[in-house]
Amino acid sequence: MNRVVRLTWLTIVFGLIAPPVVAERNLIPSLESSPDVCPERPKEPDWMENIALRDAYQRVLVQDIYRAQNMERVVETGSCDCATRFPTWDTAEGTFRENHADADRSEMLQASDTYNRRANKLRPQAQSICEAAGNW
Repeated sequence: MNRVVRLTWLTIVFGLIAPPVVAERNLIPSLESSPDVCPERPKEPDWMENIALRDAYQRVLVQDIYRAQNMERVVETGSCDCATRFPTWDTAEGTFRENHADADRSEMLQASDTYNRRANKLRPQAQSICEAAGNW
């Protein structure tokens, strides 16, 4: 009888402990991330993904240009399909090369701030357009 009680007790204890352990395992973040909206987004140019850490401000500037241009495009067209909201990086990269590639770090940081302000100003309008399209 003692053995039966012990086995029953162990079954109950492990039954209570096991589910949280399994649940915890499911909470481990993955390095792969797929966005909920427009998962087929174009990749950043290779040079941006492989940029040296000391030059990361250049990558951030191109990302800020991309975001501002995309917000402008959504508001101007009134459309938020995936191709409008997440086009190729060519235009943003071209703007960077034409207007900012020769700038120093401080100038690029100032430019990033300008593009962020532009994007943030348009964000509420773009958000309402994209929410209506189910792409926010």
